[in-house]
Amino acid sequence: MVIRMAYSELYWQKEEVMPKKELEELQLKRLRWVVRHAYENVAHYRRKLKEAGVHPDDIKKREDIAKIPFTTKKDFAENYPFGLFAVPKEEIVRLHTSSGTTGKPKVVGYTANDLENWINLVARCLYMVGVRKHDIFQNMANYAFFTGGLGIHDGAERIGAMVIPAGVGNTERQVRCMADFGTTAIHSTPSYALHVKEVAEELGVDDKLSLRIGCFGAEPWSENTRKRLEDAFNIKAFDSYGLSEMNGPGVAFECEEQHGLHIWADHYFIEIIDPQTGEPLSEGEKGELVLTPLTKEALPVLRYRTGDITYIMDDECSCGRTHPKIHRILGRSDDMIIVRGINVFPSQIEHVLMQIPEVGDHFQVVITRNGTLDEITVRVEVRDELFTGELFDLQRLQQKVQRELQKELGLRTNVELVEKGTIERSKGKAKRVLDLREEL
Repeated sequence: MVIRMAYSELYWQKEEVMPKKELEELQLKRLRWVVRHAYENVAHYRRKLKEAGVHPDDIKKREDIAKIPFTTKKDFAENYPFGLFAVPKEEIVRLHTSSGTTGKPKVVGYTANDLENWINLVARCLYMVGVRKHDIFQNMANYAFFTGGLGIHDGAERIGAMVIPAGVGNTERQVRCMADFGTTAIHSTPSYALHVKEVAEELGVDDKLSLRIGCFGAEPWSENTRKRLEDAFNIKAFDSYGLSEMNGPGVAFECEEQHGLHIWADHYFIEIIDPQTGEPLSEGEKGELVLTPLTKEALPVLRYRTGDITYIMDDECSCGRTHPKIHRILGRSDDMIIVRGINVFPSQIEHVLMQIPEVGDHFQVVITRNGTLDEITVRVEVRDELFTGELFDLQRLQQKVQRELQKELGLRTNVELVEKGTIERSKGKAKRVLDLREEL
């Protein structure tokens, strides 16, 4: 049995409030270790570092990380399945993979120490948003290869909460469990949580739920979606960030201030770069997040380009934690849609739609090509109770949505209003964009 040493009712671990200077010294110490660990135990990194003219001894200060080449998805593909592991297979106690929706999945391995660090990081995040021993925590995430299942489960269990390993799907059963077991905290994607609310209303048990905390991640979501989630469930909704290559969930999480995600600098070295040039950007400048895990034994990863767009926030947090904060993920560099030369993120469209009361919780973006001209159509469900069904009302709503989207995106979109339930519900990450340009 693992018992947490008492430190404070506010913090899970004393490292959360480590003075900035000490935190940076620890980062450098661990950075030097992980570079040497990768160099000595992973042939791929030894070759890449030698080609770049870099030796572990060259990492003398934090800024020296810029000498190290980036790691990308391609490196994982070329070394599938175990080529990036730095320890013998006998020391690996668990495997997870990315979703692998395109090509081979990224395989990640964990030693016993890796799991211990990961569990404590997730517990650190959940404790930060108020999950405690008395909570009943329902985890609505995939328990197979996806890290959000066991990763979140183990963290909540470490705190001592009663964990319901609900998994994904069978939404009616999910709702019955929430009502019957008195679930007080949930974890899922935000889009699936909105579907759960629909089903709870259909079953007539939406007023019998005891929820107070919602943890949501795995897809970008906006402040307006947060408001919908909080109003729907009468909860506080918190943003979660993680990725398989960095362990899984637990990389960054909002605190109770709900203003930026604390990213744990004692376990991750954080950079923001220009996604086009790879050059470093200053604090407050929007760009691609690059992460180097500092404590991973099984799978050291040097300067991993996450593809996630964000920026480092420069304000101190009133919660007392000294770790830097990143803005909620704005989108992915590879999810960005270019329509008539304008860059569009699905999260921008979501931000607009979720502030229009007549619009439902589900939408889809369809991209087509008419001759040489790209067309963007936003299919959006309409809430039954907020319009009369008269053609004039629908036309007025359609024009309102078009007008608000044009203000946000800087381009005209087609808007198609559809009945509630028309757009397919997702049990995991929502499939927001349907790009048909290649098929025409």
